[in-house]
Amino acid sequence: MSESENPTAVLRAAVRERRMPDPRTRRALLESDDPALARQAGRILKNLVVDGERPREVEVAVLATCTVGPFEPLLRAQLVGAGLLPAVRTADYGTFDMTLATGSFTRDGDPGLIAVLMDSGYFVPGDFGAAEPDVLEKYVEARLEEFRTLLAGALNHTAATVVVHTVPLPAQVRDGIISVHARAQVVRSWYRLNAALLALAEEHAQVVAVDLLGELAEAPVQACDVRLHRYGDLPYGDGALLLLARLVRRVAQARSGLSRKVLALDLDNTLWGGVLGEVGAQGVQLGGLYPGNCYTELQRTVARLREQGVILVLASKNDQDQVDRVLTEHPDMVLRPEAFSARMVDWSAKAGNLRRAAEALSLSTESFVFMDDSDFERAQVADELPEVAVVSAAGDPAYLVDSLVRHGWFDVMSLTDTDRKRPELYRNRALRGDFSAGFDSSEDFLRALDLKVEVTPATEYTIGRISQLAARTNQFNLTGIRYDEAATRRMSEEAGHLVLSVSVTDRFGDEGIVGALWVERTPEAWRVLNLVLSCRVLSRGVERAALGWLAGEAARAGAPTVEGHYRRSDRNGVAADFWTGAGFTRADSPQEPDTEVFTRDAATAREIAPEWIALNERNGSPHE
Repeated sequence: MSESENPTAVLRAAVRERRMPDPRTRRALLESDDPALARQAGRILKNLVVDGERPREVEVAVLATCTVGPFEPLLRAQLVGAGLLPAVRTADYGTFDMTLATGSFTRDGDPGLIAVLMDSGYFVPGDFGAAEPDVLEKYVEARLEEFRTLLAGALNHTAATVVVHTVPLPAQVRDGIISVHARAQVVRSWYRLNAALLALAEEHAQVVAVDLLGELAEAPVQACDVRLHRYGDLPYGDGALLLLARLVRRVAQARSGLSRKVLALDLDNTLWGGVLGEVGAQGVQLGGLYPGNCYTELQRTVARLREQGVILVLASKNDQDQVDRVLTEHPDMVLRPEAFSARMVDWSAKAGNLRRAAEALSLSTESFVFMDDSDFERAQVADELPEVAVVSAAGDPAYLVDSLVRHGWFDVMSLTDTDRKRPELYRNRALRGDFSAGFDSSEDFLRALDLKVEVTPATEYTIGRISQLAARTNQFNLTGIRYDEAATRRMSEEAGHLVLSVSVTDRFGDEGIVGALWVERTPEAWRVLNLVLSCRVLSRGVERAALGWLAGEAARAGAPTVEGHYRRSDRNGVAADFWTGAGFTRADSPQEPDTEVFTRDAATAREIAPEWIALNERNGSPHE
């Protein structure tokens, strides 16, 4: 979307043409701080229908202790901005407690996400006595317990992810208490209330708690519109509701597996101040006082992202020797050479270098965030690779960190061991590429890799990673069914189902959990409802090894047949021939016309595991 285009006209065109808005328009929705524009966009997008290959869908129920106001269109605009096709419905005004108590929000189907919109009026009585802070404190505690009980009961009715938020204490309540000691007591109890709301995420796996109060402290918006509050029970201003919509969107984005994996970074006036070719290694601004301390803080933030699994790529127009000297020798450099999984340091166009980095990492450019200070470089990348999230490093370097992290590009529902190891895993991929150059055939290379594959039933410690794979894997995803954490946990506990993780190690290290299977078990057949595998281990035979192990377990359990499913998407063509290549025969599928079904005798299917892979032998079997 060019600056000269009317954004609402662009959205109306998308609705009229029954397609998702283009990536540039969606990114503009995410980045806009104008609640009026977001509100208008959300109303236009209410009628959005998408023909052809549909994006990921999310159904959201909004339950509120007050008037919802413009929250619904604001949230819709944010969700579409994230690449989701939303259906948002709101509970009737004044039915908050009843809706939670009866589970009536599932009447039209169980939503994937429930956004709980709360205000201080739910916890503070209108006629509280300012001279008796103990009484008010006990009332707040009692209301919190009521909400906690209602929420626990509501979770029995749904498998949805429930988003709750911290609640600001209005100035009218706080400043209406004239005793400074009593005021401090009430404020302290309010902090305890918000701490308890945040702790709900620890009490219930389905609950996610977000900090609206913290967002309001940082953003230049009015939390409360007093007039609208009195006029229509709408306690929050539009700016505050936009902040909350962003927080809910970040949860939906992470839950749907739309998080970015790669951060590609410029160097000059991004990771350090100054132009290396002009000022030399000793002259770059890094560390010390402003502005050098701004670049140091950005590097520290990037290092923390890497610790949590974000893959780092250098994308700089510079001389490699000079860059290596700064990365290695500069005393204030936080990010050393080993921090980067790929380094594209040359004088080529950055869009092309990002493509090459994606190829080297076997990742899509859709998983990239690109940060650069140059308006030209950002515009070129945005034009040639509109799916890349572009972050500006221009302007005052004091705002570098905020520019990078404020939109939650890298958010995940929970952090797994594989996430923490990911940057090193992708560095090892480059080493494997160098290693493979010395072999005459791919099979010789695979044998020399010393591959070991372990297939094990899901545990409490691996369910998070398994559900993350379901959400984020697109290429080798046989049916596109994205079982979330609640569904995966439920299936792992049922006798008629089996959820498996697939782990890989080789001579270069441990790849961690790279694949998963969701299986329905009956006496007649074990049905693979979905099989996903990370693209970083494709072409090694890992998927066949996992299937061979499963077939062996099915045969030992007495099931004569293994059944596999495949449902085509616009991105999983790489897996189209998997079942036939593994010797399975196509069968009729009258129940699911859009799904291809394949079968093979379980006793012979175990033989498809490649001989160059050492397959685990566990103590016990899942059918025992």
